[in-house]
This record gives sequence, C-alpha cells and structure tokens, in this order.
Amino acid sequence: MSLRRSSLRLPFAGGLYVAVLGVAAPAAVLIDWVPVGDAGNPDDTQGSGHGAVDYEYFIGRHEVTTGQYIDFLNAVAATDTHGLYNPDMAGEYGGIERSGVEGSFVYGAKNEDLAWLDRPVNYVSFYGVLRFANWLHNGQPNGSQNTATTEDGAYDMSMGVAVSRKPGARVFLTDEDEWYKAAYYRGGGTTAGYWDYATRSDTAPIAELPPGAGNSANYADAVGAPYYTTAVGSYAGSLGAYRTLDQNGNLAEWNEAEVSDRRGVRGGSWEDDASYLRPALDSYYPPLAETRNVGFRLARLGDS
Repeated sequence: MSLRRSSLRLPFAGGLYVAVLGVAAPAAVLIDWVPVGDAGNPDDTQGSGHGAVDYEYFIGRHEVTTGQYIDFLNAVAATDTHGLYNPDMAGEYGGIERSGVEGSFVYGAKNEDLAWLDRPVNYVSFYGVLRFANWLHNGQPNGSQNTATTEDGAYDMSMGVAVSRKPGARVFLTDEDEWYKAAYYRGGGTTAGYWDYATRSDTAPIAELPPGAGNSANYADAVGAPYYTTAVGSYAGSLGAYRTLDQNGNLAEWNEAEVSDRRGVRGGSWEDDASYLRPALDSYYPPLAETRNVGFRLARLGDS
C-alpha cells in the first residue's frame, strides 16, 4: 500500500522538488512560470500559420509532473467522481498508484519509487487537464469534485464538449498560439521569425540521454525502460524560445485548439520521430483520450 506523500520542495539538480515519504496533507503545487513577451508578434506564415499572441503571459517552464498530479488527486479524489485517475497510471508507462476504497482513496508514486515524481504525468484527458487548471485557479482546495474545486473556475465543466476558457481565468491550458509561440518564436529585430524546433534550432535535436549536448531531446525511444520519460528539465541546455524545457519530446502536450470533436496536441513524445517535433505538425486527439504519450503544461496572465 502506498503512503500519502507530502511534496516538500527541496532543491535538486534539475531545480525542482522531490517528494519525501510521510503521511500528511498534500502540499501546495508550485509552478515555475516563465514570461512570454513580444506581444503583438506575427503568425508563422512560413510554417503552420500559428503563433500570434497580442498580450504578454506566463507559461510553465516544465510539463506538469507526476508528483504535482498526485498532490491534486490527494486533494480532490478521495472519491474520484470524474475519473481523474486512470488505472493505466500504475502500469508500465505511468507513475501513480492508488490504494484504499472509494471515499478514502490515497495516491502515491508507483512502487514508492520517488524517481517517478519529477517525470511528467501522463494518462490525463483534456477534461482532466481543465479540472487540474480549475483546481489551481480556485487556490488548490481540498474536497470533493464540485464547482469549488474542479468543476468551475477557469472552465465551466458543465458545458461538456463545448467547454472553453472563461474570461478572468487565472490559470489555464494554453491555446495553440500561446503554446506555439513559447516553443518556436525567435523574437523581434533581425531574428524575427520562428525556429523549426523548440530548442532554439533549425536542426533536429539529438535523440539522446540527458543532459545532452545543447540541442537534445527525449524522443525516438532515446531513454527507454523502465521510465521512458525523463525528469522534467533534464535537458537543461536545450531551452525553448522563452526558456521553457521539453516542449519537444518527453510527452506531447494538450492545448485548447478545437477541430471537429477533437482537441490539440503538440510537441512530440518520447516514442515519436522527429517529424512530430516540428511546428508544421499539429495533431488532434479525442478529448477523452488518456494515453501514455501525452501530458500538459499550463499558463497564466501577468496579473493572475
């Protein structure tokens, strides 16, 4: 049986926290936000036609981690009304296991292996991402999955397939332009334009073990078993356009883009080839999809 873990924030080589064993209430989830400036930048007319954003905002430097999602589950999913936990999270490619019974579920790192905690969380649906954003928007409360915790805030989940970001959202999933700009935009002046990869490069990153040589990423099965993903930020020398990390590789990431009945996914994962890393490749998944190769990062506005 897994113990509830308190995610005490301690420094480590990647600049994040690790969680330590101990029975305690979930700790506050801390997002490492980085600013995205150059408001009013143009679209990428040579690529996908995305990327124009007429305001400044902040984006998570890293993908949301397994440890952060465990804190979320322990706060709101003692009874998991909306299926925020997928049993595949305890399988080969995930890092979360659940113990207890409905009404008193407890969540922790799979096999009490703390190495999972700073790896990006997977098997989260588009709707699960929005519920996580609502929880942050609402101040990370403890309690059942209701309008005060997961069902309203940045997104009104009662809207179902038509759900969209509400005015005044304090924390939210990026739309496609926000994600794209943070990954690929070169900035102003004589270097205006877009990179071909989210490592400030027009050359594909090397698929290799971290930390890599400065233009590296976890894709094409570079890492392999038993974790497949790396701790977020492991490729510290392979920064994105605004100093994000892992917008190429590790896990592909949800965004708000809507095409037919699907939602956007970008960036490529640990098992994808280099074509999935490029800005021209935009994918769309069913919003209920919960897969091993998709995670997410969040954003906020400057006054949030």
